[in-house]
Amino acid sequence: MGKIRIVETASYVPSKTVSNDELSHLMDTSDEWISARTGIKRRHISIGENTSDLCTKVAQRLLDQSGWSAESLDMIIVATMSPDSYTPSTAAIVQGNIAASKAFCFDISAACSGFVYGLDVAARFLAGKKAMRTMLIGGEVLSKVIDWQDRSTAVLFGDGAAGVLLENKQTAASEILASVLKTYGTQHDKLAAGKTMPLSEFPPKESTVLHPFEMDGQAVYKFATHAVPESINEACDQAEISVEDVDLFVLHQANARIVKAISKRMKQPQDKFPINIAEYGNTSAASEPLLLDELVKKEQLKRGQIVVLSGFGGGLTVGTQVIKF
Repeated sequence: MGKIRIVETASYVPSKTVSNDELSHLMDTSDEWISARTGIKRRHISIGENTSDLCTKVAQRLLDQSGWSAESLDMIIVATMSPDSYTPSTAAIVQGNIAASKAFCFDISAACSGFVYGLDVAARFLAGKKAMRTMLIGGEVLSKVIDWQDRSTAVLFGDGAAGVLLENKQTAASEILASVLKTYGTQHDKLAAGKTMPLSEFPPKESTVLHPFEMDGQAVYKFATHAVPESINEACDQAEISVEDVDLFVLHQANARIVKAISKRMKQPQDKFPINIAEYGNTSAASEPLLLDELVKKEQLKRGQIVVLSGFGGGLTVGTQVIKF
């Protein structure tokens, strides 16, 4: 895709945290049960802030860190499965909040693969010189679509946002070496949230309702541990590198057991697969950029290194990029 450079990374999570012990007062669960099965210890929960609010804070941090003006942005993309509303897009709200008057904006809905899908879309606009400066944010307030009495889903998810600034810079050493996106729509019912129902009659006797998060955990686990390694191998082949050449694998933080199983299946050291799910839980589209920002801030990911980003989730979808950072 050419010399597409990640200029800055930033993140924001709500200050309120909810521990596993706190959840045990709401449902039949325990810290031991949650930790052993998921690797999660706590999650951040938004109080009074919607998805656009979290994304706006990330957007402002990206601008402050880079020195870019909001007016210099050509495009803003927000990847989310928990937007403020069906319309306007969350990206449009962010654009208005930061006064990025020249940027065109839209959301991407690909659940936990959203950020990776968004990165592919952004790179194509940048490569075609349709947008030279782009902001891509993954943001979620999943707490508003959770059934807080359902321990099979409520214990898994958290709120947060993170993103990147991208530019087309042909002199940069950074580049996207490969991108592989796939959708398995025949398994769409294995992970769903916010389903609406069509009218059964007119005039309707009652309003349609949004259904809370529903997931077939075993099916998603099987999908992730098979489809993600296949996607990573395909992307590495496309980039003409081996998995041994990859410095870090930044995977969607769905479950620590899934990440470890993928590492084992690919016969790569666990320390090449960083995990931060203990602090955040599963933050869907925010997951990969949250981890990416953490690695950059801790200087565990440096310029010139090869990193694989891979997201997987609702759709079902999987997306992988190989990037020379």
